[in-house]
Amino acid sequence: MNTPETEQTLNIGTQHYRFHSLRKAEAQLGDISRLPRSLKILLENLLRKADTEAVSVDDLKALVAWQHHGGHSDQEIAFSPARVLMQDFTGVPAVADLAAMRDAVTALGGDPQHVNPLSPVDLVIDHSVMVDHYGNADAFRANVQAEMSRNHERYAFLRWGQTAFNNFRVVPPGTGICHQVNLEYLGQTVWTEERDGEIWAYPDTLVGTDSHTTMINGLGILGWGVGGIEAEAAMLGQPVSMLIPEVVGVKLSGALREGITATDLVLTVTEMLRKHGVVGKFVEFYGDGLAQLPLADRATLANMAPEYGATCGFFPVDEETLRYLRLSGRSDDQIALVEAYCKEQGLWRHPGDEPLFTSSLALDLGAVQASLAGPKRPQDRVALTDLKTRFDELMALNLTPSGAGISDLEAEGGQPAPGAGGTAHVEFNGDRFELNHGAVVIAAITSCTNTSNPGVMLAAGLLAEKALARGLMRKPWVKSSLAPGSKVVTEYLQATGLDRALDQLGFNLVGYGCTTCIGNSGPLADPIEHAIRDQDLTVASVLSGNRNFEGRVHPAVKTNWLASPPLVVAFALAGRIDLDLSRDPLGKDSNGTPVYLRDIWPSQQEIATALGHVNTGMFRREYAAVFDGDTDWQAIEISADDTYTWPDSSYIRQPPFFDGMSAEPEPVNDIVNARILALLGDSVTTDHISPAGAIKADSPAGRYLQEQGVEQQDFNSYGSRRGNHEVMMRGTFANIRIRNEMLDGVEGGETLYHPGVEQLSIYDAAMRYQQEGVDLVVVAGKEYGTGSSRDWAAKGTRLLGVRAVVAESFERIHRSNLLGMGVLPLEFMDTDRQQLGLTGEETLSLSGLDQLQPKQVLTLTLTRTDGQTQQVPVRCRIDTGNELTYFRHGGILHYVLRRMLGKS
Repeated sequence: MNTPETEQTLNIGTQHYRFHSLRKAEAQLGDISRLPRSLKILLENLLRKADTEAVSVDDLKALVAWQHHGGHSDQEIAFSPARVLMQDFTGVPAVADLAAMRDAVTALGGDPQHVNPLSPVDLVIDHSVMVDHYGNADAFRANVQAEMSRNHERYAFLRWGQTAFNNFRVVPPGTGICHQVNLEYLGQTVWTEERDGEIWAYPDTLVGTDSHTTMINGLGILGWGVGGIEAEAAMLGQPVSMLIPEVVGVKLSGALREGITATDLVLTVTEMLRKHGVVGKFVEFYGDGLAQLPLADRATLANMAPEYGATCGFFPVDEETLRYLRLSGRSDDQIALVEAYCKEQGLWRHPGDEPLFTSSLALDLGAVQASLAGPKRPQDRVALTDLKTRFDELMALNLTPSGAGISDLEAEGGQPAPGAGGTAHVEFNGDRFELNHGAVVIAAITSCTNTSNPGVMLAAGLLAEKALARGLMRKPWVKSSLAPGSKVVTEYLQATGLDRALDQLGFNLVGYGCTTCIGNSGPLADPIEHAIRDQDLTVASVLSGNRNFEGRVHPAVKTNWLASPPLVVAFALAGRIDLDLSRDPLGKDSNGTPVYLRDIWPSQQEIATALGHVNTGMFRREYAAVFDGDTDWQAIEISADDTYTWPDSSYIRQPPFFDGMSAEPEPVNDIVNARILALLGDSVTTDHISPAGAIKADSPAGRYLQEQGVEQQDFNSYGSRRGNHEVMMRGTFANIRIRNEMLDGVEGGETLYHPGVEQLSIYDAAMRYQQEGVDLVVVAGKEYGTGSSRDWAAKGTRLLGVRAVVAESFERIHRSNLLGMGVLPLEFMDTDRQQLGLTGEETLSLSGLDQLQPKQVLTLTLTRTDGQTQQVPVRCRIDTGNELTYFRHGGILHYVLRRMLGKS
């Protein structure tokens, strides 16, 4: 069969668009009427690239045949996203890699101008603002000033990249969170480009260097998070290699009850889908209940796809999509194109639609309860009414729901740890109070998940207003903050007057960025932090975010709870987490009368009235000059050179990945007598692996910075120093809560160096092994690499000298990142580290790597200290031919660079 002829013209008024017709493809390939809409978008993507070497007719046939094989396929396809989205933490190392690639091309005799993004790239600076100042009218100005001072070198580098590279735009700091800017402005639902004098239309698709790129799925745009390495390859013209995914349908019916928020819904769906198992799969929402979900609620559900483990959480286009595009200021021509194109292509949602799925679940929206999630995983939902009981159980057992101890409270025999039951007497800002277990010390309205949703943001403001009317105030030990996802939020809070109520309760604007959700919570007040540490208190944060992994929000806060913005305000008023707010009062009014949550919870009608203040003019005003930045940004001086002049900087250093690179790849060497660098358990996150949060003075990274003359108060965060590999490799596996099973009861980035059984930091041990020419492996349990798409979790692993990671299972993005850096991902098949009785003293060998095949079963040879050997079958988790090519080149960027050299 020849490639289908699918080109056609769509006429909308006087405008003519060329497109690849799915109707014409259907006539040649077979019925696709019940294909999930997310896969229809993939099919169109393949049709558009069908005349290239990346896509064959067999790929098209396999995608159509997916319907007839139970929603399964082992066919590898090449997805070509329309664009790439980045945030600054992942964007800085990506731009650094591009700059280093230009240097490498120059060194090998090529033209550095060949290194340019071929797809449009938008980088939004949103991850650098920290909550140093809070609870006052000057907090925003002071935090922005500190951000610009700390990050001047990084921002100068990004400003250079904005001018040096084609197809590369930067949204300056102080504008918003990348996902919200994407939802409110960048996303088009249907993309257009001019080719040979004709305008072509096709679905807006993207990959992003942040796992919550999936938020855009709420707007009918197919996109998901990838590692920075894979994103760099995509923007340099390489398709994303993937297997045709399984698609899990989630059928929604009914409507949310009075008092139930989108946050409650997403925590319920996260729990449900984690139990079902959707890792590596698409999730697509359908059913007539979608008519009851505003776009912002859909975006909230789509945002947390990484938390329920899916590649994406897709919503089809319908009237609600058009309403949001209109509200957010998209042009009439764009809206007309979206409607006409999606209806013509069969991408439009109709009542009663029943697509075919690999598997399907159903949820009655009316059954959703008010909920939180915690204390350390977003899938561990707890009904609001059960929260007190749950926290009491944790304190009594010193165990989390997954069975891992609440770090410093573990004690032998299940007895309370030292300090349990302690009470601290604190004096702070003129207030005297007692601090006990269960105190809420951080209450943060933060994160892309909820700050994009006017319904829950206005509900928080209304609750604050009602609380003030009853005389309630935030407890003095609570660090409160408000970090909207865009300036539009500030406009509608001001338009309703609800900003004044939030300010009075201490929820003043602290910045436009991710803040607490990514660990940029800033310091606790010294008296509070000293009290927590001196009495070993188990305290809490409550945040409207999507991640609550241990050690992420703040190192002194052991339990972290995800909740809706109004519940964040409520817990700031209560000051405690160990409450049943359906029965326990938040406090007392001026008459001594108890005030309950139900007394101040806003009604749906009150929220709807407030929503009436959100209008198109707000969006158009705030995005009119979105790329300009303020005077500080514009005043940054930059070079006009094509290649970057690397400064003597502790923030930006030339990456070493291309040092000594040859024009042709070398053979892949076998792994011989490798040592185990770390022996890890289940659900090890990229937060555990990748450097994140604060840099400790006595850590390898802290010592390095001090050797460079950097004072401790100027350390900034690991995220802000992602452009310096010397800092990042020292911070890899250095999370304060990581547990290496080679060491009994020890937390933090430590390991045993063999032979000799010497306890060292993982970095120091890795460097010693490198000096001796010893290969290294990491061994882990299930769900290795859960969480954010942190490219440094893979880059740091490689720079430490790790050749392979052997785990029971991998999260999708981290597996891809590992092989993209030339690190081999392997999965145990019929055993695991515990059944093997591994202690970390063993050596591991693996042969035949130069003849490796995708998904090949290999034999790992395990040698014990007594010389006994054991053959262990493992599966190579290089899943596709393209991935194998990248691995053989030593990484995806090395492959791309060699291709560029061939064209120069």
